[in-house]
Amino acid sequence: MKAVRFHEYGDPGVLRYEDVEQPVPGAGEVRVRVAATSFNSVDGNIRGGFMQGPIPVVLPHTPGIDVAGTVDALGASVDGLDVGDEVVGFLPMDGDGAAAQYVLAPAEVLAPAPKSVPLADAAALPVVGLTAYQALFDHGKLTSGQRVLINGAGGAVGGYAVQLAKNAGAHVIATASPRSSEAVTSNGADEVIDHTTTSLTAAVTEPVDVALNLAPVDPAELAALLALVRPGGVVVNTTVWMPAPSDEERGVRGIDLFVRSDADQLAQLVALVDRGELRIDVAERVPLAELPALHARAAQGAVHGKAIVVPSAG
Repeated sequence: MKAVRFHEYGDPGVLRYEDVEQPVPGAGEVRVRVAATSFNSVDGNIRGGFMQGPIPVVLPHTPGIDVAGTVDALGASVDGLDVGDEVVGFLPMDGDGAAAQYVLAPAEVLAPAPKSVPLADAAALPVVGLTAYQALFDHGKLTSGQRVLINGAGGAVGGYAVQLAKNAGAHVIATASPRSSEAVTSNGADEVIDHTTTSLTAAVTEPVDVALNLAPVDPAELAALLALVRPGGVVVNTTVWMPAPSDEERGVRGIDLFVRSDADQLAQLVALVDRGELRIDVAERVPLAELPALHARAAQGAVHGKAIVVPSAG
């Protein structure tokens, strides 16, 4: 089969499109014929060698932690899945990923794929959708009637976060650049702040219950979010290289989110998609052979929105 792998850590030039043996599922695993994977920023960090502590991978390594595809073969002791099932999943970050024609997946990380979108497009959902869900509900404890500030709402996680918060009955304040403000509004934000011209502290005049930071801001900007959160509220931060600030005197918690795979939560997101309550946005569809060029564009900050990566048939 064809796969993209890197044999050493480094810049995007270490990625190779090459022939690899098709994997055989072990106990508790299934083999998935990949319809698509997606690009996540963590893929670049793993490839660059910056995540060797938290995410040790074995070289050569195939990236791609999102998968959408069709179950192709079952290992021993797999229940609840059959050959031919269409599935989505967030794969283990330290194992080989789905930038290939086939990938092995632990059966327990997979959920049924949505029926209402093309199977390949569903690869845009797992990691970023789960990040948004866990930030808002597992950590933010967001409930109807609360106010939430989503800083960096124009990105892929932000698109889901705005929709999920709005669906939950929250008042959604979102920051976005002019390029993405229309999309953020269509996702349901009640207020959109142009962060290129307006300071948050000036624009947010009433305290929020939850502040969700999705943007690679400097530490001073992250710390400034604290002042916008009511006593007893929470700042949830997804930029894990910079710890979330907290304010013990006012009981404002600071939480650093590192997303985890959760098939039950993913199934809930799929159900929202199929009910028309959650939109999957795909900015571009890239052939697998062009994944190295996609990594290179991402390293230059030239990838906007969610890119899915599609292997050729075979």
